[in-house]
Amino acid sequence: MLPVDALTLLAFIPAGLALNLTPGADMMFCLGQGLKAGRRAAMAANFGIALGGMLHVTLAALGLGALVVAHPAAFEAIRWLGVGYLLWLAAGALRGSAFAGEVAVARVPVGRVFGQALLVNLLNPKVILFILAFLPQFVDPARPILPQFLTLGVVFSLGGLVVNGVVGWFAGTIGQRVARSESLGRWLSRISAGIFGALAVRLALMPRG
Repeated sequence: MLPVDALTLLAFIPAGLALNLTPGADMMFCLGQGLKAGRRAAMAANFGIALGGMLHVTLAALGLGALVVAHPAAFEAIRWLGVGYLLWLAAGALRGSAFAGEVAVARVPVGRVFGQALLVNLLNPKVILFILAFLPQFVDPARPILPQFLTLGVVFSLGGLVVNGVVGWFAGTIGQRVARSESLGRWLSRISAGIFGALAVRLALMPRG
């Protein structure tokens, strides 16, 4: 027996996919990593974001997500840590523009990109708000809560893996082709830095509610 009712799951899948297709911070991060460092980095970012999303879902099911939202100081601390981290990534991309080229693309450790994506997702309190607002609409309180949250989280994460994976793959293909040109590779690094910087500004200016 599925933790989530079959009809509920059928309603959740298109709703979740529609949200996955909406451009957001996760998609833009995969795009930026793909342009800067190629397909493998984009896929590493994709899986890091997916894992971060599942951790958020688990925390929300355990009640910790609601606890963070209820305490403004904790919420703001997470938000500004995320802003600082994204700005640090932007600065790193700008520094990397001085070494743009095919060799620079090949040397990016995918493990580091995975960890960066995981942190970017975990340090985005907007994800906490989204999960607490969206997933409970499909949860039956008469059934065990945690299995339902985890099931819905897996389905939503799989949709995100597909959508963000396609975006990152194509961005990585473009990045690898033009990175052979030093000048184009430099501009790609600057574009990636701009994306990370824009995400930092977006996170800093977002409303709490």
